[in-house]
Amino acid sequence: MAASSRSAQYNHLAKVLKKHYKPVLPAPDRPVLETLLFGCCLENARYEAAEEAFAALVHNFFDFNEVRVSSVRELSEAIPRLPDPAAAATRVKRILQEVFEATYSFDLEDIRKQNLGPAVERLEKLGGTTKFSVAYVVQATLGGHAIAIDSGTLQALYVADLVSDEDVGAGIVPGLERAIPKNKGGEFGSMLHQLGADFTANPYAPALHEILLEINPDAKSRLPKRRAAKAAEPATDLKRAPGKSEAAAVASEGQTVSGEPATPPGSQRKRKADAEKPEKLEKPAKSPKKKGVETPPPDGVEPAAPVEPAPPAGSQKKKTAASKPPAARKGPKEPSLAEPAEKEAGVSGLPKRKPR
Repeated sequence: MAASSRSAQYNHLAKVLKKHYKPVLPAPDRPVLETLLFGCCLENARYEAAEEAFAALVHNFFDFNEVRVSSVRELSEAIPRLPDPAAAATRVKRILQEVFEATYSFDLEDIRKQNLGPAVERLEKLGGTTKFSVAYVVQATLGGHAIAIDSGTLQALYVADLVSDEDVGAGIVPGLERAIPKNKGGEFGSMLHQLGADFTANPYAPALHEILLEINPDAKSRLPKRRAAKAAEPATDLKRAPGKSEAAAVASEGQTVSGEPATPPGSQRKRKADAEKPEKLEKPAKSPKKKGVETPPPDGVEPAAPVEPAPPAGSQKKKTAASKPPAARKGPKEPSLAEPAEKEAGVSGLPKRKPR
């Protein structure tokens, strides 16, 4: 892209930002170290959230030394409104540790006496600093011309087709400081940061999309879009899988889709649970057994034929003899002459006593 076209685009960007945002100027009497720590909180965040986070670090802890020795988790819990509290807490903790190890104090005011080049190099060597925080200190405190750019601002400019993929990877916006004059650098940087903070907070906001389209009307296809949820498969059988609206309409009339009376949800779950249970054979109720009384079989079961016990040996002959029909009776039996003789014989069969 030519330099003239870049300047024209950046000037148009400044006009659009001025219509939607108001510049927020830094505190003039804030020390260098505090300005650097505030820049760590301001990265990708709105000004209100950054001011609240910095106030929490100052008032919720005894001094910066307590902040230095506190854990990242404790610091993150003190600054919850930031987009990434853990990242901001890590930056603050590392900067305080680097400054304390170098000077055994928490003071960077001697940087004001150095030239801008050496001062920037010293800030960049501190652990925990980023391009955004260094540029913010240069613009707000050291009197230099540097527009602070964070990842949210780069993403917004990328959607507006003002930077390329290589620029996003390098974290720079080529030609921005040359296109924007130094006396307007603070106001422009503040409004541009607010655009990036809104993009970080909600890249799908309709108001944000209107601003991006006003910057570049051809960026409509580059706007971030939400992923559409997968459509549910249509139900083929209304009786088996009715739609929510249809089921609700039918249930309001007191009937189901199949025409049966509607049942409350609790009974449907119970009926479904009963249907899933394996069927169990019902056992016949036990009744007291009485001798000589037979228990009727359950319904649907044929009665078993009674099993006769096997007769003992020798009883078959008696049974056969008993099965013969009795002989026909022939009147009264006539006494025979042999009976008294048999009686006498039976009596006479006894041993006779010998006479004494």
